[in-house]
Amino acid sequence: MREAYQIIRRPLVTEKGTDLRDHTNQYLFEVARGANKIEIKHAVESLFHVTVLHVRTLSVKGKKKRLGRFVGRTPDWKKAVATLKEGETIEFFEGA
Repeated sequence: MREAYQIIRRPLVTEKGTDLRDHTNQYLFEVARGANKIEIKHAVESLFHVTVLHVRTLSVKGKKKRLGRFVGRTPDWKKAVATLKEGETIEFFEGA
Protein backbone atom coordinates (compact mmCIF):
# COMPACT_ATOMS: atom_id res chain seq x y z
CA MET A 1 0.00 0.00 0.00
CA ARG A 2 1.24 3.47 -0.85
CA GLU A 3 1.89 6.27 1.62
CA ALA A 4 -0.84 8.85 2.19
CA TYR A 5 1.32 11.62 0.72
CA GLN A 6 1.69 9.66 -2.52
CA ILE A 7 -2.08 9.25 -2.85
CA ILE A 8 -3.20 12.80 -1.95
CA ARG A 9 -1.31 15.13 -4.28
CA ARG A 10 -2.82 18.46 -3.24
CA PRO A 11 -6.05 20.01 -2.05
CA LEU A 12 -8.14 21.83 -4.64
CA VAL A 13 -9.24 25.30 -3.58
CA THR A 14 -11.81 26.51 -6.12
CA GLU A 15 -15.12 28.36 -6.03
CA LYS A 16 -17.06 25.16 -6.56
CA GLY A 17 -15.00 23.39 -3.91
CA THR A 18 -15.59 26.20 -1.42
CA ASP A 19 -19.33 26.02 -2.07
CA LEU A 20 -19.29 22.23 -1.53
CA ARG A 21 -17.31 22.64 1.68
CA ASP A 22 -19.68 25.26 3.09
CA HIS A 23 -22.97 23.57 2.22
CA THR A 24 -22.38 19.81 2.12
CA ASN A 25 -19.14 19.24 4.12
CA GLN A 26 -17.32 17.85 1.06
CA TYR A 27 -13.65 18.48 0.27
CA LEU A 28 -11.81 18.29 -3.09
CA PHE A 29 -8.37 16.77 -3.64
CA GLU A 30 -6.13 15.99 -6.58
CA VAL A 31 -5.10 12.36 -6.14
CA ALA A 32 -2.83 9.83 -7.83
CA ARG A 33 -4.37 8.44 -11.02
CA GLY A 34 -3.99 4.85 -9.85
CA ALA A 35 -5.54 5.38 -6.42
CA ASN A 36 -8.89 3.79 -5.63
CA LYS A 37 -11.64 5.05 -3.32
CA ILE A 38 -10.60 2.92 -0.36
CA GLU A 39 -6.99 4.14 -0.52
CA ILE A 40 -8.16 7.76 -0.82
CA LYS A 41 -10.47 7.36 2.19
CA HIS A 42 -7.69 5.93 4.37
CA ALA A 43 -5.24 8.62 3.22
CA VAL A 44 -7.60 11.51 4.05
CA GLU A 45 -8.45 9.97 7.43
CA SER A 46 -4.79 9.46 8.37
CA LEU A 47 -3.55 12.86 7.16
CA PHE A 48 -6.31 15.06 8.59
CA HIS A 49 -7.66 12.91 11.49
CA VAL A 50 -11.29 13.05 10.34
CA THR A 51 -13.99 10.46 9.54
CA VAL A 52 -14.75 10.08 5.83
CA LEU A 53 -18.24 8.80 5.03
CA HIS A 54 -17.72 8.24 1.30
CA VAL A 55 -15.51 9.23 -1.63
CA ARG A 56 -16.42 10.07 -5.21
CA THR A 57 -13.76 10.17 -7.92
CA LEU A 58 -13.56 11.44 -11.47
CA SER A 59 -10.85 11.44 -14.10
CA VAL A 60 -10.12 14.81 -15.66
CA LYS A 61 -8.81 14.82 -19.22
CA GLY A 62 -5.86 17.05 -20.04
CA LYS A 63 -6.38 20.10 -22.23
CA LYS A 64 -4.82 20.73 -25.64
CA LYS A 65 -2.22 23.49 -25.54
CA ARG A 66 -0.17 24.93 -28.37
CA LEU A 67 2.97 26.99 -28.59
CA GLY A 68 3.28 28.33 -32.11
CA ARG A 69 2.88 25.45 -34.49
CA PHE A 70 3.51 22.78 -31.86
CA VAL A 71 0.49 21.15 -30.24
CA GLY A 72 0.69 19.31 -26.94
CA ARG A 73 -1.49 18.23 -24.05
CA THR A 74 -1.48 18.80 -20.33
CA PRO A 75 -1.50 15.55 -18.37
CA ASP A 76 -4.69 13.75 -17.35
CA TRP A 77 -5.35 13.77 -13.60
CA LYS A 78 -7.80 12.43 -11.04
CA LYS A 79 -10.06 14.38 -8.68
CA ALA A 80 -11.61 13.08 -5.46
CA VAL A 81 -14.55 14.46 -3.46
CA ALA A 82 -14.47 13.31 0.16
CA THR A 83 -17.60 13.69 2.29
CA LEU A 84 -16.84 14.08 5.98
CA LYS A 85 -18.93 13.16 9.01
CA GLU A 86 -21.28 15.93 10.20
CA GLY A 87 -19.50 18.46 12.41
CA GLU A 88 -15.95 17.59 11.31
CA THR A 89 -13.79 19.93 9.27
CA ILE A 90 -10.31 20.02 7.79
CA GLU A 91 -8.47 22.99 9.26
CA PHE A 92 -6.20 23.34 6.21
CA PHE A 93 -9.13 24.58 4.10
CA GLU A 94 -10.50 26.97 6.71
CA GLY A 95 -7.49 29.29 6.48
CA ALA A 96 -7.61 29.42 2.68
